[in-house]
Amino acid sequence: MRKDKIVKKLIKKKISISVAESCTGGLVSNEIISIPGSSKIFNLGIISYSNQSKEKILNVKKKNIVKYGAVSTQVCKEMVENLYKISKSKICISTTGIAGPGGGSSLKPVGLVFIGIKYKKILKIFMFNFNKKFSRKKIQKLTVNEVVNIINNLI
Repeated sequence: MRKDKIVKKLIKKKISISVAESCTGGLVSNEIISIPGSSKIFNLGIISYSNQSKEKILNVKKKNIVKYGAVSTQVCKEMVENLYKISKSKICISTTGIAGPGGGSSLKPVGLVFIGIKYKKILKIFMFNFNKKFSRKKIQKLTVNEVVNIINNLI
């Protein structure tokens, strides 16, 4: 579904949204706020790229970053749960991943992305393994597309 239709749907249903982004670096927020009228529903966008910002702004526990890594189900979950507490938005989204071209490992390859979503009492973490040969931009764009699809399926 096209992003403008999603935003219009959010406006019609009066569903506010906030985003905490790491690997997408603001692209999810940009996709939403590029649509006229999005100010009615877009509440907060945080780019928490460094581990320090995840800890200080989103209150992600340092021990979880050390134990599981910033690119993990656990950190993605904490990012979205704490964003929900901070923003009070009806929908909260978090993204964390390895967009490449470097930074991957055999356990966490380039293209590994986690998307967290909290809506009402629903909390889900989605994991994607995009092709490690894709460019950084393509991995980020695919992540944004998945976020749009997830929101559409939720509302």
